[in-house]
Amino acid sequence: YEADEEVKALIDMARKLEGVTRNAGKHAGGVVIAPTKITDFAPLYCDEEGKHPVTQFDKSDVEYAGLVKFDFLGLRTLTIINWALEMINKRRAKNGEPPLDIAAIPLDDKKSFDMLQRSETTAVFQLESRGMKDLIKRLQPDCFEDMIALVALFRPGPLQSGMVDNFIDRKHGREEISYPDVQWQHESLKPVLEPTYGIILYQEQVMQI
Repeated sequence: YEADEEVKALIDMARKLEGVTRNAGKHAGGVVIAPTKITDFAPLYCDEEGKHPVTQFDKSDVEYAGLVKFDFLGLRTLTIINWALEMINKRRAKNGEPPLDIAAIPLDDKKSFDMLQRSETTAVFQLESRGMKDLIKRLQPDCFEDMIALVALFRPGPLQSGMVDNFIDRKHGREEISYPDVQWQHESLKPVLEPTYGIILYQEQVMQI
C-alpha cells in the first residue's frame, strides 16, 4: 500500500467512495404501508415522473422505522387466464352449457397432470421454458406439491448442487428417502420434509426445523 503510489491513491479513493449512496431508485412493486400519515415515519420525495411519492429510506430502514413493505407485482398471466375463460365460456354459452368455474377444477385433476407430464406447458406461467420442460419430463409430477417443488428446483442453486437429481431419484424410488440424509436420520423431521422426499427445499422448512 505505502510502497506503490498508484495503489495507495486507488485505495484511498475507494475508501472515500465506500458506503456512499450511489443513486435513488424506486422499487418496481414495493408499497409501504403505515398506520398513520407516511410522513410521520419517513421523509418522501417524488419519482422521476413526479407522479408518485417515494420514501427516502431503503428497505432495511423502512422496516427499522416500524413500517411494512409489501411487494405488489403485476402478473400478465392473470389477464391471459381471464381471456381464456371468456373465450371458453362464450363457446359454452352458445352450446347451452354452464360457464366454466376455474375454482371448481380439483388440484389433482388427472387430465391436467397428463398434459403436464407430456410437457404441454407452452404459455403456462413459470413452466414454459425449454429447461423447465426438460425438468418436467424427468420429474413426471403427479401431485400439486410436485408442481410447487418444480418452481423451487428450477433455480441455479439447486440445479448446480445436485439437489434436483436427488429429488427426482427419491421420487421415483431410485434413491432411499431419508430425513434428511442416510447417515444422519432424524425421524422428527419427517412431518416437515415428507412432501419434498426428505430434501430441505423451502425456506419455510428451514424455519420449521
